[in-house]
Amino acid sequence: MRFRCFAVAPLLAALTLLATLPSPATARDSLGMFGKWGAFRDPAVPRCYAIAMAEPSAMRREFQPYVAIGTWPRRGERGQVHFRVSRRLATGRAITLSLGGRRFALVGSGADAWAADKTMDAAIVAAMRSAPTMWLSARDAAGRRFGNAYDLAGAPTAMDAATVGCAPFR
Repeated sequence: MRFRCFAVAPLLAALTLLATLPSPATARDSLGMFGKWGAFRDPAVPRCYAIAMAEPSAMRREFQPYVAIGTWPRRGERGQVHFRVSRRLATGRAITLSLGGRRFALVGSGADAWAADKTMDAAIVAAMRSAPTMWLSARDAAGRRFGNAYDLAGAPTAMDAATVGCAPFR
């Protein structure tokens, strides 16, 4: 597998994120860094995922936002989209993902958001392959609007690495 050259700062940021998250921190195998995206495999579950932190923001954050695209071979899940958002979500309010000229109405609670179903997962993953950025917007528990931006450079390669990384577990 060929790895892209990367700057130290994005790698340190990704490693810092991984150290603070319960799920990715238990990953046993790094499949590579691709731009600001990392790909990982956890053979104990088994699962594989591509993950990236949201772009830095001057807005107040309760949580470190990230997006993960997961593959769970034994569950038959591939390309499952999950967002950790930067603030606790308002109940019953819209969570919108803007990506490649399209808008997706996500579902969520607490500090997490997902695609509504497998069809939406697939549409989001397909749009991520050609768009340069994506933007998640919502309202927090206090009713204030907030958003998280993501750079998608490297996302397609990281998603492919995660899919291939889980091929032995199918």
